[in-house]
Amino acid sequence: MREAVDDFADHLSRVRDRSAHTVRAYVTDLVSLLDHAVRMGCADLAGLDLAMLRSWLAKQRTMRAARTTMARRAAAARTFSAWAHRSGLLPHDVAAPLASPRAGRELPTVLRADQAAALMDAPLRAADAPTPADTAPADGRTAAPAPAGDAADPSDTAERSEAAAPVAATPEDATGAALLRDRLLLELLYGTGVRVSEACGLDVADVDQARRVVRVLGKGGRERAVPYGVPAQRALDAWLRHGRPRLATPGSGRALLLGARGGRLNPTTARRIVAGWSGAAGLPRVTPHGLRHSAATHLLEGGADLRAVQELLGHSSLASTQIYTHVSVERLRAAYRQAHPRA
Repeated sequence: MREAVDDFADHLSRVRDRSAHTVRAYVTDLVSLLDHAVRMGCADLAGLDLAMLRSWLAKQRTMRAARTTMARRAAAARTFSAWAHRSGLLPHDVAAPLASPRAGRELPTVLRADQAAALMDAPLRAADAPTPADTAPADGRTAAPAPAGDAADPSDTAERSEAAAPVAATPEDATGAALLRDRLLLELLYGTGVRVSEACGLDVADVDQARRVVRVLGKGGRERAVPYGVPAQRALDAWLRHGRPRLATPGSGRALLLGARGGRLNPTTARRIVAGWSGAAGLPRVTPHGLRHSAATHLLEGGADLRAVQELLGHSSLASTQIYTHVSVERLRAAYRQAHPRA
């Protein structure tokens, strides 16, 4: 069975061109399924049947797995079963009749425009602020720390020390460079609505500064061009002139956003950077995906065409974009209830 798992992972990666995240999730689901089958007395793949698949999903439900997780696991089982049948490992496609639990779709949480502006300005305010030693309260209490940014990555001790360093007002050191990078990261995530993995995957050459357009490689290897605004251009100029050269190493390659050790910024660290700055701005915890939701909602509220927003976000289906119309309607309804005397 182990060989089948490895071959399936290779199929997903090489033939289906699935992302590393998707491959990892599907393989994890498959290992869980096969472990369940073995416990039920299945000695090899040929013994796998629909009843085992359904009992596996039923077990996940008793363990209170989320509906979205259940839907993904059912999809993983169907994908594996179809592949195994085509490969001659199963006599027939046993998972073809397997139904997916309907995944509930919650409305995304979005920032107000003023909250988004406060978040974008947070690194600028930190850069202009005095060091913690200069702002220590007279009663001896410790001032609130700056956002950790890279420091939250436990695998990088150099990045952990970055959190302890005072915030610099200039980009002459690594901490100042990190502030410029964080500012650019926030501007890109909100200003373009790209996914965090897409932002971290950008190279310097992907940015067309003359046209203010960034070339993004999205899901399924689909490439799209996304415009960005003047604030993001300013953040980009500052980063490329004063920030990136301070962090770049011979191993940096052409990566646009860099970590404290000069490697390509990874999505996990980027999520921690966004969460850190949302806290510094006095906002509820914000994620990169929340900034993507906010960008889409604000575009639609500003009158953007739904199809245009679909193209900007890189959605293959318009149905994925339509959820933001519901967000806008809900916000309008809330304002109506609060303000209209006949609400």
